[in-house]
Amino acid sequence: MKHTKRYLVGVSALLVLVVGGGVALGRALNKDDDLMEDTTPKTMDVILTEIRSLMQDYSIEAYIIPSVDAHNSEYISLHDRRYQYVTNFTGSAGTAIITLSKAAFWTDSRYHLQAENEIDPAYWTLMKEGVTGVPTRDEWLLSNLSPGAQVGTDPFLIASTEYERLGAVLAQHGYRLITLERNLVDIVWNNRPPQTSEDLRPLALTYTGQRASEKVQAVRVILQENSANAIVISALDEIAWLLNLRGSDIRYNPVFFAYAIVSHGNLHLFTNPDRINDTIRDHLKAEGIVVDVRDYRDILAGIEEYVRGGNRLIVSTACSQALYAAIPADQRIQQYSVLAKLKAVKNPVEATGMRRAHIRDGAAVIRYLHWLEQTVDSGNVTELSGAAKLHEFRSVQDMFVDLSFTAISAFGPNGAIVHYSPNEETDLPITRDGIYLIDSGGQYLDGTTDVTRSVHLGEPTAFQRECFTRVLKGFLSLGTAVFPVRASGTVFDVLARKALWDVGLDYGHGTGHGIGSFLGVHEYPPSFVSNSASPSNQGVVENMFSSNEPGYYQAGEFGVRIEDIVQVVKASVPYDFNGRGALTFYTNTLVPIQQRLLDLALLSATEIAQLNAYHRRVLDEVGPLLLQQDDPDAFQWLTDATKEIVAS
Repeated sequence: MKHTKRYLVGVSALLVLVVGGGVALGRALNKDDDLMEDTTPKTMDVILTEIRSLMQDYSIEAYIIPSVDAHNSEYISLHDRRYQYVTNFTGSAGTAIITLSKAAFWTDSRYHLQAENEIDPAYWTLMKEGVTGVPTRDEWLLSNLSPGAQVGTDPFLIASTEYERLGAVLAQHGYRLITLERNLVDIVWNNRPPQTSEDLRPLALTYTGQRASEKVQAVRVILQENSANAIVISALDEIAWLLNLRGSDIRYNPVFFAYAIVSHGNLHLFTNPDRINDTIRDHLKAEGIVVDVRDYRDILAGIEEYVRGGNRLIVSTACSQALYAAIPADQRIQQYSVLAKLKAVKNPVEATGMRRAHIRDGAAVIRYLHWLEQTVDSGNVTELSGAAKLHEFRSVQDMFVDLSFTAISAFGPNGAIVHYSPNEETDLPITRDGIYLIDSGGQYLDGTTDVTRSVHLGEPTAFQRECFTRVLKGFLSLGTAVFPVRASGTVFDVLARKALWDVGLDYGHGTGHGIGSFLGVHEYPPSFVSNSASPSNQGVVENMFSSNEPGYYQAGEFGVRIEDIVQVVKASVPYDFNGRGALTFYTNTLVPIQQRLLDLALLSATEIAQLNAYHRRVLDEVGPLLLQQDDPDAFQWLTDATKEIVAS
């Protein structure tokens, strides 16, 4: 039986003193969580007033609140949603900055419309990143600070690379970036949800394809290559992957709160010791590893032991400033996460599992789309009830564990909000009068899925057909590309956008992200984005998995996105890039593309052939499972949905 414990996690359990340009870290009693008696929700006015009072106590003029946790996680627990507490914004990415008289919130284009709906302009200024004329965080700070001012932040919630970059920018103008001994939001957050510490789940070799001892040995080889004595691991998905363990401390993410240190002779795991029971101990023994389990809060003490011994430690470029500052510069080796690169390349068992998981997931989505078309005229289907029905179809599939994220079930104008999540206030009925976008996924023991389909159950307009078809053209161009080993992700981003760019259309999000094997739905590398300097743009190699998800969004009207998960596989071409090696993509997702939204005049004969071939695969691979699940009506719907397109 699962349990939730009040387990202290994060900077509030530590004392951080500013010393010159760095930080000194020590122990302190945590009083934030346990002495709060009045849990009456505070108004925005009270929250900001109390934070500003604390800012004056700490002699800072600005306080930065990122949208990550101490592990730089994209998706975080309710306990760590500090930015949401102070802004009411529920998206997964953004940065809040509070000064003594102003408050501003930055988020990227995925969330511009959502933030407009959620943030109160009486207290906050919304800064839409990427929009002409909108100041960057740096620019805004520089224009709102008085001479010699200090800017504060939590050292556990800012990446060391960002701390160094921003600190240098501020220093050039006579300002100073400092870390504070306590998180100011934690101090005022009187009704903060408790931290989670759920039971752990061992993942069998049947699903992982590689014992933990082999993974640890691979890490130790990297230590040897870098003349390092140990590596500090702070990313939660990397620890789960390394130990072949899964958790549920963060909703829809099978990870658990922990740090790890791997040296040539030891493996230290910093987590809640209470959950290392006999089952987990037996698992670790079977995996061929000996693990020294310590309390989660002892990570800095663990690092200090290695530092005192004169050891050289590797840390990731994504690690927090708190961990980074705990290691002297001459003992520190910082580089892009070596575990992220290992984890991104799936072994044969993982790759096979991902393919099988997508067949079952395809059956769930197809059954849902069939149900939707049969039920929509009842007038009782809404974004929320539709998402719940899709969850129901997924839950009956073999090896299903949970969803991989909250479904983006978006009808009509809500579809133009890229990462829209319906709630009771925004829940629209799904009808035949607009485009319905459903972006969803599942966590299965043998794989993680993420699929988006856009459908119109009535008669789409000519413009909607054009937008959908141009998105499809980019989708097909990427999915059938042949490219050299370690090609940059920017190549694929351009391929996916070209048909839209041809007529002056575009979309404001990346084209592809990596995905875990029963791990995070977003994983990096790979990354298909326009920014070639993105740290996660590490080049594409065989057996990486990525999404392929171009889209188009007409504000206030509709959104279109098509998304599959593709696997990087070897390609056979005459010249093989002069021995460099040729690669292409194999599409794992198996859900038909709606033909009603196509403008066939915009598709070439080659593109129509590609779509027909894909639809034959969908019918051949998912059709038998639908019959096995005793759903002949869904099978007939699939047969109709995959009928051959004949070019006129």
